[in-house]
Amino acid sequence: MSGKSGQLRVDTAVGPASDSATGLAAPAVELTDVAARLGGRSVFSHVTLSVRPGEFVALLGPNGAGKSTLLKVILGLVGPTAGAVSVLGAPAGRRNQMIGYVAQRHAFDADIRIRGIDIVRLGLDGHRWGTPAPLLSRLLRPARQEQARQRLAEVIDLVGAGTYARRPIGQCSGGEQQRLLIAQALIRRPELLLLDEPLDSLDVPSQAGVSALIQDICRTRQVAVLMVAHDVNPILAYLDQVIYLARGGAVMGRPDQVITADTLTMLYGTPIDVLRDRAGRLVVVGQPDTPAAHAHPGPDR
Repeated sequence: MSGKSGQLRVDTAVGPASDSATGLAAPAVELTDVAARLGGRSVFSHVTLSVRPGEFVALLGPNGAGKSTLLKVILGLVGPTAGAVSVLGAPAGRRNQMIGYVAQRHAFDADIRIRGIDIVRLGLDGHRWGTPAPLLSRLLRPARQEQARQRLAEVIDLVGAGTYARRPIGQCSGGEQQRLLIAQALIRRPELLLLDEPLDSLDVPSQAGVSALIQDICRTRQVAVLMVAHDVNPILAYLDQVIYLARGGAVMGRPDQVITADTLTMLYGTPIDVLRDRAGRLVVVGQPDTPAAHAHPGPDR
């Protein structure tokens, strides 16, 4: 790592930059020396990273570091002020139909009556119809209806939501709601899955269940996953790589490379300890900005 104007910088990306010599799949997301600004303020600069198909990567860092902004850059919603962005082999925004996205959210109100299965269906045809209605369903061609039913059944089974998918979404638990939203993002068979704080407000068993689900989707479907998280501890066991955004720059690597006391202390500017439990798993202690009672930070972090 080296600095420029007091900012962190990645000197070498983890893994090869191209697949020509190694036979590895080309990166699903590749950023090279990227900078972004919002409201005239520099959010980050000199960010270089690469996420390949089948990789589960966490995007971490304190509030205000630009985690959500980085997702918007990948989606083409925020243009970089410097550097190059390639997403699924094209400029950002060109192939968003091949990206599944789960935005940060609060839990659904308990009195919302729309069924979980209809929330999932919105990922298939919500941009055309809105919430599916019986009349519109009858107007669709029978073959198309059957394809939609099959795809719904497939993705609901994939996330293990079969026992509650027809329940009103407001009556589902936080973990069940999150699984249904992940199903919605997967229904078009994306090659890239972007998740913004999907574990927020979930209890510990639900965090573990959702994290294991995401890892399984990575491995079995070869979907590249980039997930924003506030606390790394619940997901460490499932990750291939981590990206820490802090102080205007980024550090990327395998968890054992990046999650060290020296690196995190430098990133956060405050003492951070990294320990190992009895099973040998890494545990980050003293991480700042961990929200009390799962308070929700602002949208641009």
